[in-house]
Amino acid sequence: MPLIRPSVAALTPYTPGEQPRVPGLIKLNTNENPYPPSPRVGEVLKSFAAERLRLYPDPVATELRAAIAELHGCAIENVFAGNGSDETLALCTRAFVPPGGAVGCFEPSYSLYPVLAAIADVPTRRVALTDSFEWVTPDPGLAPLFFLTTPNAPTGMLYPRAALEAFCESFRGVVLLDEAYADFAPENGMEFAVRYPNVLVSRTLSKSYSLAGIRLGYAIGAAPLIEAMFKIKDSYNLDALTQAIGLAAIRDQAWMQANAAKIIATRERVTRELEKRGWGVRPSATNFVFAKPSGRSAAELFDHLRAKAILVRHFPGPRTGDFLRITIGTDEQMDALLAAF
Repeated sequence: MPLIRPSVAALTPYTPGEQPRVPGLIKLNTNENPYPPSPRVGEVLKSFAAERLRLYPDPVATELRAAIAELHGCAIENVFAGNGSDETLALCTRAFVPPGGAVGCFEPSYSLYPVLAAIADVPTRRVALTDSFEWVTPDPGLAPLFFLTTPNAPTGMLYPRAALEAFCESFRGVVLLDEAYADFAPENGMEFAVRYPNVLVSRTLSKSYSLAGIRLGYAIGAAPLIEAMFKIKDSYNLDALTQAIGLAAIRDQAWMQANAAKIIATRERVTRELEKRGWGVRPSATNFVFAKPSGRSAAELFDHLRAKAILVRHFPGPRTGDFLRITIGTDEQMDALLAAF
């Protein structure tokens, strides 16, 4: 009798971006925010009493969820808070995909989705985007669950709002709009989570809030969907310090929005500079650009930059192998990147 479940033994795990500890490294490979989080986060870290750590945290993150509900104009029953967006996504595969079901997603898209499907021992049904990575409407009966990153990763592109809403309305399963990059985009689909009973919107504090190090995400959706996720989450999925830090960050929208505005301005400048050099840059609504180099292959340029202590992301494959995904850093970091080209 095998000791490891066959589906797990055969699994190819998700590969995160590199996190090397190299002095002077310019790290543009994991879509981290180059600016610090709200000063209120620092105040929490300074004032948080160690005595609190002997007690279990609030198992349903009541105060944090209330602040998120106020931010998005919904009820606390419509909010789930979890250990990064990844926990939300994993819970969706457990709560909404029955045995014999499947997980739908676009191709290319976030590479974690097929891994989560494989862990659940169900197939992934991919819907290929156009050659230019634009919207294609999936079949409404494709799967019990469809993961839809918007703006998309790794392309950075924002889908047409009307097409997105029509799909949410017609799809017969649960649609999760993975909006990790929504704060860098001109519009989002949060209202669909309130309007439609089968739609969840997932957000993370890793990108726009500069809190990738604490692992905090949340989902908004109809109360029955949120309740199902609470039923199967870990007993105490968010520690007390994470809840306190997240609450402070959520309450300082002005700081987050100012940082996002700086990143957007730098993104547009870098896009113009790359296009002047003949690069093909997909229109981005995120904190990164997905760009096809001119004169050199993406793989060759990836190695060239790495040798200069600049990390970007390269996804080998027939659809993505010609491109580099470049996180938007500070203006100084991006100037160093452009000089290295």
